[in-house]
Amino acid sequence: MPSIIGLGAAALAPAPGAAAAAAPALAAVAWKPCPKNDPVEKDALRGLQCGTLRVPLDHARPGGEKITLALTRARHKGADYQGAVLLNRGGPGAHGRDMPALITDVLPAKVADSYDWIGFDPRGVGASRPALVCDPSYQDPGRPRADTVPASAAAERAWVARAKRYAADCGRRYPRMLAHMGTADWARDMDAIRAALGQEQISYFGYSYGTYLGAVYATMYPGRVRRMVLDSVVKPSGVWYGDNLDQNVAFEKRIRAFYGWAAAHDGTYRLGKTRKAVEASYFKARKALKKHPLKKRVGASELDDVFLSDGYADYGWPEHAAALSRYLRKHDGTALYKAWQRPTKLDQNNYAVYTAVQCRDAAWPRDWATWHRDNTRLYRQGNRFETWSNAWYNAPCAFWPVPGGPAPAVGGVADLTAPLLVQATEDAATPYDGGVETHRRFPASRLIVQAGGGNHGVSLSGDPCVDRAVIAYLADGALPPDRSGPDLVCKAGPPPAASREARRLRGPARPPAGPVAAPARATS
Repeated sequence: MPSIIGLGAAALAPAPGAAAAAAPALAAVAWKPCPKNDPVEKDALRGLQCGTLRVPLDHARPGGEKITLALTRARHKGADYQGAVLLNRGGPGAHGRDMPALITDVLPAKVADSYDWIGFDPRGVGASRPALVCDPSYQDPGRPRADTVPASAAAERAWVARAKRYAADCGRRYPRMLAHMGTADWARDMDAIRAALGQEQISYFGYSYGTYLGAVYATMYPGRVRRMVLDSVVKPSGVWYGDNLDQNVAFEKRIRAFYGWAAAHDGTYRLGKTRKAVEASYFKARKALKKHPLKKRVGASELDDVFLSDGYADYGWPEHAAALSRYLRKHDGTALYKAWQRPTKLDQNNYAVYTAVQCRDAAWPRDWATWHRDNTRLYRQGNRFETWSNAWYNAPCAFWPVPGGPAPAVGGVADLTAPLLVQATEDAATPYDGGVETHRRFPASRLIVQAGGGNHGVSLSGDPCVDRAVIAYLADGALPPDRSGPDLVCKAGPPPAASREARRLRGPARPPAGPVAAPARATS
C-alpha cells in the first residue's frame, strides 16, 4: 500500500538480524524534578524526574525537522545497577510518563531500586510536542452519538461521512507528521532514547500495543535488548485490520462471560437466571437509552462504552451489574450516568495517535464495501457487542491521507532476543493467538500463560504465579525452563464476588495494582 511519499522510517527498517544504523548523536537528557501539578498528568508524576529529548521527525533525515519527546525517570538506588527500562502502556497512543511510579510501587524494593525506570509519551502523545488532536466531534459530538449499529444504509453512510471528515481533518492539521507516525518510527525514537541515556543496551516492559512496539524494536535492534517483558501480546500477522476483526469475536466471548457471571448472581442483580436472559436485559437497557438518553448525553453507544471495560477486565463487573440492575429495576440511571465519562482532551489525543499509528503501520482496505461485508458478516454471526463500534473506531483508516504499510518485520532474529511473554487465554483485546505467534517468531522467548484468565494486562496485577516469574526475570534474568508449547502455565484466580451497590463507578475499571492499558476500542 505505501507509495514513495509515504515510506518514511518504516521502509528503512533493517532486515531481521541485520545490523541497525547507529542512532544520531544526541544530547543527554537533562533531568529535573517533575512539577507538582503537571499540566497533563496533574499529580501523577510525584517523586519522578522529568526531561525532554529532541528527535528527528523523519529518522532518515537526522538533520531535518525535530519533534520533542517528554520523558520521566524513577532513578535507581544503590550500587546494584542493572541499566534502564523503557515502559509502554499500549494504545497506540496511551500516555506513559506516570508508569515509572506505578511500576516501582508494586515491585519488590530490591528490583525496583536496581533500574532506572523510564516513562515516555511517544511522539504525538500527551506532553510530547506536537501533541495530536483531530476533529473532537467524532468522539464527542456534544450529544449522544448516533447508534454505532447502523439501522439503515443511510445511517451507515452518515457514519462513513464522519470517518472521512475525521481523516481529512487530521491530514489538514498534521500534513508533515502523519507519514512518520508508524511503529517503526516509534522504535527509532526508543533507540534515540537509549542513546541519550548513554546505554549500550536497554530493557523494556510493554503492555498490549506496547508488545508490538517492543517486538518491532527487538527485530530492528536485536543486539540492543537486555531484557524484555511483553504482556498481552499483539498478533503480528494481523496488524491491524485482521486483528480488529478478531477482537470482535473475542470481545463477544468475553462479554458473554460477564453475562454468565451476572446470571450466576441473579439473587443479587435480578438481571436474569441465564446468560441469554442477562444479555436480553442489556439490550433492553440499550434500546431504552437509545430512545431516552440519560441527561441527553448517555445513549445506546455510550452504554456500550461503559461496558467495554468489562471485556477488558472483570474488576468492574460487580459495579456495572449493579448499575444496570438499578436502571432496569428501579428506573434509576444515576450510576450508569456516572460510569460514563466524556472524552477528555487527553482521550482525544490518545485516539488521534491511535489512528495515526495504526493507519500508517499497515495496509487497510480502501473500499468501504470490504468493511461493510466483513462487519455485517461478523454481526450476523452473533458478534453484536463490539463489531460495529469497533468498525467506526477504526474507519478513518479507510480514508487516511497517507498510505499504510509495509508493516514492520517482527522476529526472525534467532537467539539474539529472548523476551518473556505473558498472555491470558481469554484476553479479548489481544487474543491468545498473539502470544503463541510471537513465541514462535522469537525462538528463544518464553511464554507464560494464564489459563482461564480474561483480564488484559496480567503482570504485576496480583497473580502470584505470574508475578513471581516476571520479578525473577527482572531481578536476575531467570527464565522458565523451555518447554513445548507454553513454558509456564498459571491458573487464573476466581472472578469477583457480587456486590449490591455501585459504589466505585468513576470511569474505567482498574486492577488492584499494576499499570494496565486503559480501555480503548482496539489494541490497547
